[in-house]
Amino acid sequence: MDWGTDLWDQYDIIDKHTQSGLDLVEKYVKFVKERTEIEQNYAKQLRNLTKKYSPKRGSKEEQECRFTNHQSFLDVLNEMNDYAGQRELIAENMMMNICIELTKYLQELKQERKTHLSEAKKAQQSLESTYKQLDSSKKRFEREWREAEKAAQYAEKTDLDINATKADVEKAKQQAHMRSHVAEECKNDYAAQLQKYNKEQSQFYFTDMPLIFNKLQDMDEKRIRRLAQGYVLFSDTEKHVMPIIGKCLDGITRAGNNVNERNDSLAVIEQHKSGFERPGDLEFEDYSQGINRTSSESSLGTPKGPLDLLGKNKSKPFWLFSKKSKFSSPLTPFSPPHAPSPANGPPSPKFGRDPLSYCLKEINKTVKPRISSFRTLRRTPTATEDFGHLPPEQRRKRLQQKIEELGKELQKEVDQSEALGKMKDVYEKNPQMGDPASLAPQINQTTQNMERLRGELSKYENWLTEAGGRGDTLRYSSQSFNNNGAHDTYSPDGAHSDEGTPDPSHAIYAEFDDDFEEEELAAPIGQCTALYNFPGSSEGTIAMQEGEVLSVVEEDKGDGWTRVRRSNGDEGYIPTSYVSITLNK
Repeated sequence: MDWGTDLWDQYDIIDKHTQSGLDLVEKYVKFVKERTEIEQNYAKQLRNLTKKYSPKRGSKEEQECRFTNHQSFLDVLNEMNDYAGQRELIAENMMMNICIELTKYLQELKQERKTHLSEAKKAQQSLESTYKQLDSSKKRFEREWREAEKAAQYAEKTDLDINATKADVEKAKQQAHMRSHVAEECKNDYAAQLQKYNKEQSQFYFTDMPLIFNKLQDMDEKRIRRLAQGYVLFSDTEKHVMPIIGKCLDGITRAGNNVNERNDSLAVIEQHKSGFERPGDLEFEDYSQGINRTSSESSLGTPKGPLDLLGKNKSKPFWLFSKKSKFSSPLTPFSPPHAPSPANGPPSPKFGRDPLSYCLKEINKTVKPRISSFRTLRRTPTATEDFGHLPPEQRRKRLQQKIEELGKELQKEVDQSEALGKMKDVYEKNPQMGDPASLAPQINQTTQNMERLRGELSKYENWLTEAGGRGDTLRYSSQSFNNNGAHDTYSPDGAHSDEGTPDPSHAIYAEFDDDFEEEELAAPIGQCTALYNFPGSSEGTIAMQEGEVLSVVEEDKGDGWTRVRRSNGDEGYIPTSYVSITLNK
């Protein structure tokens, strides 16, 4: 069954049906476009949400990321950011594979339909033109036949008329014969036009129009088939990223499982432990003993005990843990060790002429000594270079951290010194490459920097030893160069020994491959496993397959790319979100 056979007389129905199909394709394209806009807005809102709750660089929240519950929350934000990227990918694929492709196909369908309908219209016009010619010949035949009948009747009437002459009779017969001949010609022309029309009509209804209707049927079926593929793509586009979305959700689950409340509690202790001992009990100071004494037997002086210090300095903040608050052994306020006795000299002028009234006044001052509260203890004193303002435990940690930083800086200067030494050796062996004397300022500056860093390193090591930490740190060998081109090896304690000229390395002169050994590859800092396929079509990237294990050479610096290396030495960048990274401890 087909349209050309069964719908030969339903031209208008076919026209409306095909137009309705095109409208449905256009409607579906608009539907998918609005869906992509929803996905893009959803992804944008998710990214804004993760950005809003991500800690700012250097903020307090970033410092708290050492706790597992804070770090897991960051992992949740990162996974949500990746999830937003997958929603953007859904929108992009729907736009490219459905909207754009169906829009192009819709234009082709419109053009094809227009062509078929135009052919049908031409066939219809041709049949109508033939019918007009047939109708014209038919009317002419009818008219001429009537005229021929009238002429024949007139000739018979003239022949029967006794008054008509022979010439009139002959003329009437000739006229009737001529009219009859013309009518016969019109009859033959009408018959020919009728035959022509019937043939074209048969061609129109049995060949031309069925062929056009069948073409329209094929076009509509292809449209339906293509639209069905669009429906399938609508689902497959989202199914394609569902595994990645599932991994994002699995990552959120792992983040929740990675929270360790015990480790967080230990981290709080590690971060804020002061190292102080708990304060002991206050001793009872019996001031009544001073009252019972006579003025000649007592040697009252300025109170020096901790309670008196607290009582007399109420207006000033009392730093219980600062160096200035270290108390000596408890002394009785009325018997200071340096107070003069009557036998050795005059009494202290603070007593005046009435020692008893002075003693009562001092008792009133110290009856309710002010004890420092936790709020007082939390006040931050002025920072010092040796971190003496910090509690002992925190001071040791800060000193160790500072020593590590100085060690890294010193190692950089050592590496630069070695590089300058190799460069100078190259210039001395190949003067055309450069003047060795031009490196003297850089060598001197590097030497000064190393000496300065060694001094600071030694200073902080001494402070660490005083604070009760280990003073042994990594020793760095460095080279400084004298004016003669020789170089000496220094150790942090200042000793040095002369050594021979080192072998040149093309880590400094990569362009002189013929004169140096090949540059050693940077040691991997970890490994990663590919979670998805990556084509690596952009410059500087490297392709990878799902499940492939690569060595990590350089961590992500915040731009979303990680540098990796294969076992064959190929290096390049890959998206950080496409791999699972495990760094070396």
